[in-house]
Amino acid sequence: MDINIITIAIIAANAIASFKGFNDFEFFEKYKFSIGAISRGEKIRMLTSGFLHKDMQHLLFNMITLYFFAYIVIVELGEVQFVIVYLVSLVAGSLLSLIFNKNNYHYSAVGASGAVMGIIYSAILLEPYNLKIYGVIPGWLFGIGYLLYSIYGMKNKTDNIGHDAHFGGAVGGYIMTLIMAPGLIETDLTMVGVLALPIVVLFVMKKLGKI
Repeated sequence: MDINIITIAIIAANAIASFKGFNDFEFFEKYKFSIGAISRGEKIRMLTSGFLHKDMQHLLFNMITLYFFAYIVIVELGEVQFVIVYLVSLVAGSLLSLIFNKNNYHYSAVGASGAVMGIIYSAILLEPYNLKIYGVIPGWLFGIGYLLYSIYGMKNKTDNIGHDAHFGGAVGGYIMTLIMAPGLIETDLTMVGVLALPIVVLFVMKKLGKI
């Protein structure tokens, strides 16, 4: 599997920003996702926070995951479209985090997880049958299962994982992929619908006040 120059550039941007944040507390605090700061008008944090990570393990996990899924989106959609999916997913993850935590002014987060999840969900939508997670789990099954798990995490809030950012990123990846490859609706409407099920579940739960 060849690694594309665009993938290298995104990984490099994440690494540079994250290493700067590791060693510069003021820089980290200035650009992390913060409900209080965003509410005061610092909307840029919804983008910049996606290039910061809390530690090396966090950075490596996100970038290795991106490496394994990026090539599918690049091959199927193209380089420019891949970057658009990545950035829209990042912002979508931040937006959902903002919606679900708007009353918690002390809430903060960092990480490319939303953007990476958008790329994963895009890859799954593009290759739902051929893509195997860990070489065994069908991509479409993993995608649905992970988002349902994210809903569970968002509802129970029993860990320190940004489930809302992951879910928002996946939604961003899903929508942008359908915009860029509308033919998927004609060729595999069933799978397009199946992968939308967790999104519908979250919407209904939100409307009913269950989450």
